[in-house]
Formats: sequence, C-alpha cells, structure tokens
Amino acid sequence: MGKVSIRLKENLDTKIKTLKDAEEWNEVMKYSPCGKYLAVGSHDNHIYIYSVDRDYALYANFGKHNSFVTAFDWSSDSTFIRSICGAYEKLYYNVARKEFDADGMNSTKGFIWSSFSCKKGWDVEGIKPLSEDGSHINGVNVSKDMKLIATADDFGLLNVYRYPSLSVKHKARSYAGHSEHVVRSIFTPEADKIFTIGGYDKAVIQWRRK
Repeated sequence: MGKVSIRLKENLDTKIKTLKDAEEWNEVMKYSPCGKYLAVGSHDNHIYIYSVDRDYALYANFGKHNSFVTAFDWSSDSTFIRSICGAYEKLYYNVARKEFDADGMNSTKGFIWSSFSCKKGWDVEGIKPLSEDGSHINGVNVSKDMKLIATADDFGLLNVYRYPSLSVKHKARSYAGHSEHVVRSIFTPEADKIFTIGGYDKAVIQWRRK
C-alpha cells in the first residue's frame, strides 16, 4: 500500500510515525550515513526523502525513473543517491540540492559510497551472463572489505563473486537453500556471514564464510 511504519528499536510494538506519501509498495528503504534522512524507494517510480530530526517531514521527492525503484545507495557524505529501477536506468540525485543530476556519473567521480547494491555498473558487469538481461537478479550486495559480491536470483541461488566482477569470465560460487526465488543477499559488516531472504518460502538463511 506504500505505507512506512517507523517503530522504536527497543520495542517494535511502539509506533513512532506512519508515512503515507508512496502510492505503491516500497521495495527499499535506507537511512543516510549521517542519520539525518530516511530514503524510501517505491514501486510508484519515486524516491522519497524524509528528514528524521523534523519528525520525518518530507524533505524531497525524486520521480525521474520510468519504472519501479529496486535499489539505491547513499554516498558516504549523505549528499547523493544513486538508484536503479525495473527499466535498468541508473540515475543520480543531489540530495543536498534536492535535484536530479543528469550528469551524476561525472559529478560523483571519486565519491565513496556507503553501499553497493545497484546491479548496473562497471564493477558488476560480470554478475549476469551475456545472454541474460539481468532481470533474474533480485539483490546485490558488496562486502565492506570490498572483496566479494553476493547476488540473489530467481533460481533460488546465492551467488558469490570476487569484487570487482568485470566480465562474465569471472565465475560465481553458487549455493542453493531456498525453495524459490531469493529476494536479497546481505553481508554482515565483518563479511564473515551472508544473510539471504527468500520470496515464497519466507525464510531467512544464514551462510558462514569459510
């Protein structure tokens, strides 16, 4: 329905705020590294930015995507967001200026990103076969030590690549555990474990790095 429920970490039954701007369901939400903003990527093609210290008031509304938002990353200084959608557009938004940046790739050269979850880019070109369009990949995550990429796909697999993966010659180690498609794959900060979330099986599996 597009609603976002903000709850107290110490007691999840305590609701702090309900956000109702999105018109369709939301696939991705992330707080900024500085903790001042919450970004919400929706299937109504928009990214909503909320100001945490202003009782989650709407700060900015970015709506340049032509399809639903599937992933985005904050820059480490919390000034930019790069995002990708169902139409494989990779767009950049200047959060500090509250505006879309058509030249975002050049504007953010040398930037350090707080996460790497977009499945389009020079550093993840090898995570999909040349015969595939990449639509089978549901989640991408790069470990904090910048050594590994974990992807979740429609075939029920967790796939692990070395980072960066520049071509299809870089083969993955693939692991099965879910009964259906895998929605997300996420490294722990120490990169010693990976958590995957299943779709239809609604299961969370913990994988240990050996």
